[in-house]
Amino acid sequence: MKKFTFLMALLGGFALSAEAQKVETMPQTSANVGLEPIKQGNWMLGGSIGNIGYSFEGDKFGINLSPRAGYFVTDGLAIGAQANLGFEAIKDVPNVYTYGISPFARYYFPGGASATGRFFGQGDIGIAGSSRGSDVAFAFGLNAGYAHFITQTVALEVMGGYNYSKANINSGNGQSGLGISLGFQIYLPGQR
Repeated sequence: MKKFTFLMALLGGFALSAEAQKVETMPQTSANVGLEPIKQGNWMLGGSIGNIGYSFEGDKFGINLSPRAGYFVTDGLAIGAQANLGFEAIKDVPNVYTYGISPFARYYFPGGASATGRFFGQGDIGIAGSSRGSDVAFAFGLNAGYAHFITQTVALEVMGGYNYSKANINSGNGQSGLGISLGFQIYLPGQR
């Protein structure tokens, strides 16, 4: 009987030990950051992917990438530069590549924000070109968006607005209209 009691106590101890080590972790989906990432002296690096689309009627596919870097000159206001890279494939037509560079200004609004996210507005003016044209042209954009912080230094973003580019100069076709993009930013603290 002593062996049976000892065996049951030993098995019970193993069961409690195994239960104590069972740890469930959930991925982090938001972080309470306040105003810390958008303070004066910080940097932001990241980009967005937008205007992804496929037209079944015209057998047309398009995508745009916009890597960017900025510096916070004051709390909530960043200035920087972004590259605009695009690709468009149309059936039975040579592929079109677009490119450009634009300085931008981005302002994070203090009102309507939460501890885990910020609304922002962004404007940019620059130059753009295309594989169809032999020259560069004027381009600008005016966008609004929301940045949701998943950690203290990383935010996922959605941005939409109006963008204009007269990139296809020789053919007379410009690229302009409403668009939406998804992206991320990494906020790096500056020296204080």
